[in-house]
Amino acid sequence: MRTLAVVGGGAVGLALAWRAADAGWSVTLFDPAVASGASWVAGGMLAPLSEGWPGEDGVLAFGAASLRRWPEFAARLDAVTGTSVFVAEQTLTAALDGADAADLRTVADWVGERGHEMTLLDRAGVRALEPALARTVRAGLLAPTEPAVDNRLLLAALRTACAHAGVRVRAERVEDLDLPFDRIVLAAGAASARLAPELPVRPVKGEILRLRRRPGAVPAPTRVIRARVHGRPVYLVPRADGLVVGATQYEAGFDTAVTVGGVRDLIADAETVLPGISEYELAEASAGSRPGTPDNLPLVGALTERVLVATGHGRNGMLTLPLTVDAILGLLADRPVPEAESADPQRFSTAARPTVPSAGGIR
Repeated sequence: MRTLAVVGGGAVGLALAWRAADAGWSVTLFDPAVASGASWVAGGMLAPLSEGWPGEDGVLAFGAASLRRWPEFAARLDAVTGTSVFVAEQTLTAALDGADAADLRTVADWVGERGHEMTLLDRAGVRALEPALARTVRAGLLAPTEPAVDNRLLLAALRTACAHAGVRVRAERVEDLDLPFDRIVLAAGAASARLAPELPVRPVKGEILRLRRRPGAVPAPTRVIRARVHGRPVYLVPRADGLVVGATQYEAGFDTAVTVGGVRDLIADAETVLPGISEYELAEASAGSRPGTPDNLPLVGALTERVLVATGHGRNGMLTLPLTVDAILGLLADRPVPEAESADPQRFSTAARPTVPSAGGIR
C-alpha cells in the first residue's frame, strides 16, 4: 500500500485525507490543531455566481465546476457520517441604492452569458422572498443554485469520515516537506508558504460574527443574504440557532485578533440589511487567516515530483473543496482533472513543470 502524508488539517486537508484513504492509500495527516484556523472561521457560502464579475472568467469557471460537484460530495459524506451539512439552498444579493442595483444587472448579464441561472428582482420580489429585510432594499439578484454549508458541521463530519477510513492523525507541526512517505500533499492554508516559500500565498485576515436568535426576535433569513453597505461587503448565512455575519478583509499578516472596528462595522452593516438582528445575541466574534493568491484562484497541483499542493483558496475554501479533492486524487492516479488546470501552482513560475509519476490504481 502506498503512503501519503497530508500536511494541514483544515477542511481541505481532512477531505483529501478521507478520500485518499478510501481510495486505498495509507494516509497520515499532520496538524497540531486539526479542524481549526480559517476553516473554523467561515461562512460556508457556495456562491461563485453571486461573486462573479466581468474579467474573472477563471475564478467563475473554477468555482462553478466545484459547485456542480457539491451534491455528490455532500451525499458521500452524509452516507458515511449521517451528517447533512447544508443550511441554505439559495443566495440572494440585495441592492440598497441605484449603483448597487446597476452592479447586480452587470453580474446577472455577465454570468447569464456564461450559461448560469440568476434572476433579477424588484423591491416587491425581494420582500416576497425575505420579508424581514430592510425596506430600503430596492432590488435583488437571486442565485437559485447557490447553497451554503455549516462549516463546523462539515469539519466534524470530515473528522468522523477520516476516522472511519483509517486516517492516522499526528498532532505535530511539520518543519519541512522531506517526509518518509511516497507522496505528500501540502494543504496548510495560509501557512503553506512557510514550508514552500516559492508559493505565492499570503494570509488575508477575515473577521466574522456568530449571532444567536433570542426568543421573540425576527427569524433568520432562509437564504444566504449578501449586500454592500458603504462600499463594504457583508453577508448573512443561516445557522440552526441564528446567523453567521461576515466578513471583514484586511492585509494584516497572521494577526487574528478581533478588532472593535471590525465588530462595529459588521454589526452596523448587517443591521442595515436586516434590522431585526438588533435583538439577537452576539455569541462569538472570531478571525482567521484566509490563504490568498495574486489572481484569486487556488494553487492545486504538482509542486515537485513527490509533493502536491492544495492551498490558496482565499475566502472560497468551502466552495472549491470538491474540485480540489478531485484534482488531487486525479493527480495521484495520473489522471489530471481538466477543470482544475487553471489552478496549476506552476502558473506563476517560468520553471518547467515537474513530471508527475504514476501513482497507479487509485479509484
